[in-house]
Amino acid sequence: MSANILVFDSGVGGLSILAAVREQVPSANYYYLFDNARLPYGELDEQELIQGCVTLISQAVVQCQADIVVVACNSASTLILPALRACLRIPVVGVVPAIKPAAVLSRNKHLGLLATPGTVNRQYTQDLIEQFASDCRVDRFGSSELVYLAEDKMAQRPVDSEALHNILAPIKASGLDTLVLGCTHFPILREELQSYFGEAVHLLDSSNAIAARVVSLLETSMSGERGKSQALHTTNTISEGLRKTLAAWGFRSATVFNGSLSKSGS
Repeated sequence: MSANILVFDSGVGGLSILAAVREQVPSANYYYLFDNARLPYGELDEQELIQGCVTLISQAVVQCQADIVVVACNSASTLILPALRACLRIPVVGVVPAIKPAAVLSRNKHLGLLATPGTVNRQYTQDLIEQFASDCRVDRFGSSELVYLAEDKMAQRPVDSEALHNILAPIKASGLDTLVLGCTHFPILREELQSYFGEAVHLLDSSNAIAARVVSLLETSMSGERGKSQALHTTNTISEGLRKTLAAWGFRSATVFNGSLSKSGS
């Protein structure tokens, strides 16, 4: 029997995680829930974020009959996991910035963390750095604008190269050789980022590690025919460009989720 996997994010960034998981478990049924009504999470009050996410995800678990939840959002993962795990009886996998492998990979021991302001400034992130990169210089760069640029790309709108370069210029000037993409939106812009930084800067994210963790927790078979994929969003509508992108990613439909599954596309 195919597993039902619920992947959750504030926007389309979690698709970078879903793609890695689906590559390992193609037979599962995937529900991608993105809370685009409250995007970006990195700017929300912490209690508002915790309460809203726990309620929304708990409702979706019931409606989708999920076997496992992947919180594919760094901002949410740094806050909501304890409360969410207390509410659910199924495995919950979160995302953490890839500080540990970055510290090993870096040759000049100069890392960067590019994430939303919320993730950059949380004590959780500081603890990761102290635990796994105490021998490194770690510069932190917070950007919410980069989230919107990734959303633009997924909606098939042009990415503002001037805005992108303004965000990235201080990072390039710092001299780091390894950059952790600490928001799941940012791998969507990997091509643009790598083009700007050049091959001398390694870009790391957590997608493969999350996929491996999901595989280790699932008790169902990994083989079989490809499962279905359904996208769920919290705004009343999404752009036609985003709908086309979701279809290209294999989603048979994109529907509004307000606590229950809609029967028709939005």
